[in-house]
Parts: sequence; C-alpha cells; structure tokens
Amino acid sequence: MRVGIIGGGQLGRMLVHAGQDLGIECTTLDPAADSPAAKVGPSIVGAYDDPAALDRLAAVSDVVTYEFENVPVETAHSLADRLPVYPAATSLETGQDRLAEKTTFTEVGLAVPMFAAVEDLASLEAAVEAVGLPAVLKTRRLGYDGKGQAVIRRIELLEDAWRAIGEVPAICEAFVPFDREVSIIAVRSRDGDVRCWPLVENHHREGILRLSLAPASGAAALQAAAEERVRALMERLDHVGVLTIELFVAGESLLGNEMAPRVHNSGHWTIEGAQTSQFENHLRAVCGLPLGDTDARGHAAMLNVIGREPDPQAVLAFPWAHLHRYGKAPREGRKLGHITICGDDEGTVRERALQVSTLLPIPEPWPI
Repeated sequence: MRVGIIGGGQLGRMLVHAGQDLGIECTTLDPAADSPAAKVGPSIVGAYDDPAALDRLAAVSDVVTYEFENVPVETAHSLADRLPVYPAATSLETGQDRLAEKTTFTEVGLAVPMFAAVEDLASLEAAVEAVGLPAVLKTRRLGYDGKGQAVIRRIELLEDAWRAIGEVPAICEAFVPFDREVSIIAVRSRDGDVRCWPLVENHHREGILRLSLAPASGAAALQAAAEERVRALMERLDHVGVLTIELFVAGESLLGNEMAPRVHNSGHWTIEGAQTSQFENHLRAVCGLPLGDTDARGHAAMLNVIGREPDPQAVLAFPWAHLHRYGKAPREGRKLGHITICGDDEGTVRERALQVSTLLPIPEPWPI
C-alpha cells in the first residue's frame, strides 16, 4: 500500500515512521525541500495546490491523506477525482472554519460556549452584546497556538481587538471559566469502526501546548460523554482517520472548543504510551486495515520542546524518557520535538515530568 501525505511537518514525519513499521510506503508533499518528513522518507517539493506536484503525488499513491487541516479544499476535491482521499473534504471544510465547526458541534449534541459570527466592527459590537464580556474574538480561518485570537474584557477595546486579528471574518465566543482543558482523540475506519484513546489533560503556556497527561486525572466520568460526542461528529462527517476534539471541562460538563481532522499534538504520547499509536491507527484507517487497540499501557506525559532543544544526553540520562526530535532549526515559539514519559501510576509520571521540565524553557509557573 502506498500513501500520499499532504504536508511534511513533524506530524507527517511521524506518519512516515509508522508507515515504515507497517510496510506502507509514504510519500509527502511539502513546499520545503528540508521538511521534517523529507528527512525520513520520499518527498515531493511543491505547493499544496500545484497541479504538477499533485499529479506526481497521485502517481505514487493508492490513497491520500494529510497532516494538517489547512490543505486547500480544492486540492482534496481534485485528488478525490482520481483516488481515495481520507479524511474527505467535508472534514477539511468543517475544520477550517470555526463558525462551521461550532455549528456542527451543536448539531451533534456537543455543548459549546455562546458564539456569534463577526464580519465587521458593527457586527462585533452586536456579537459582544449577545455573548457578553469577557469574550474571545477568533479568526474564522487559520490561526493556531494562540494566534489569530484576542480576549476582549472591556467594551472600549473592541476596535483594538478587531485590528489585532487582522479585520477578517471572525467568531466571537463567550469567555469560559473552565476548570481545565482536555482532548478526545478517536479514529474511524472505512467501514465505520471507531476506537477512542483515553481523555488527555492539556496544559498551555503562551497559547502553546506544553504538557499533556494521559489518561486525564479523574476523567472516568467524562470519558463516555466525550466518546459519544466524537463518535457522533465522525459519523456526521463520514470521517475516516484520526480526529481530535479539544474540550473545556467546566464542573461536570464538557464544552467543545475546536476540532482537528488529523493526528494531533496531544496524541503524541500514544507512540510509547498506548497499545497502538494515533499515527499507526490513522494509516490503518485510511488504508482499509483493521484498527488497533487504543488502550493506554499505563500513565504517560508528553512535554513539547519549544524554541530550543535540550541536551539530548541530559534527557536520555532519564531511563524512562523518550526523546523525539523533528529535525527543525531552533526558533522562538517553534515546536522542535517532544519528550514522552511513561509510568505505572499518575503520581510517578507527574514527578518524572517535573524532573524533565528543568531541561526545557517552559514559562513559569510550571503547568501542574
């Protein structure tokens, strides 16, 4: 089986690695000749909407997938005329537009913060009147790791927020006083089989994910509710492959924040910490293979390496630490790798994560 992957970042790189273990040949398409995935497998250099590059990708693929949700929808449609593309364009279109995303969440029974569409300053004023203050203004498209967002706390700062996001179509959401952030990661096969990994507890600093803990502490009562909602969403979209929903926990309730129709940063722990990783199961799904077991092997923590890399010898001096380097040049705010820590119990994993954190430039205070 040959899989074409649109995008050659670290997610593409880890998909390539998973494919090698399964005997699946993965070829990535990325504008950068030195993309992380290009360093570990065959690659095509070209824009995501370059017809010639897409022709080359189609020629060496039996099925096409992607590692990020901002692939041009026209690209997915073009390739789907020639060979299977999973997830389908419907998932892309929904994941690319925060308004469509929130609307779809409500349609499948997932509660969300109050929201309103924003097209201009006048509609922003009306949206804030509807959802109240404080509120969060987000661009409808693009934006990640906290980019394309502005928190509005006072009515006189509306114009500043509108300028801050670039004066583009947006969505205004009520600010949620949540207790913590979690994510549910699931995979759906071509024949509709769905498997879910345990809920993951996520901690951010400066808008960037710094630490994930799995299974999320005390989340057993929420697991069934999260699984029910992610199953409904995947069935609604006829989604094939991995899909992640980022959620707010407020008391005993789950609120939908965002979705990612792909493998996800908060699922990196599954490489060492689950019976089957998100990367392997994504390839199994899109290739029509049976899905693997998603049970956790114990407890795990994942720390993102942001901005600059630690000394590998210092990390690997901890015998229970697993270092993944993406082959990227250091840059402020850039994800350069991750470290996974496994253990038999939550307390051990938290203590080990704290030890490893001393090697990383994590802004204070420590997330847990």
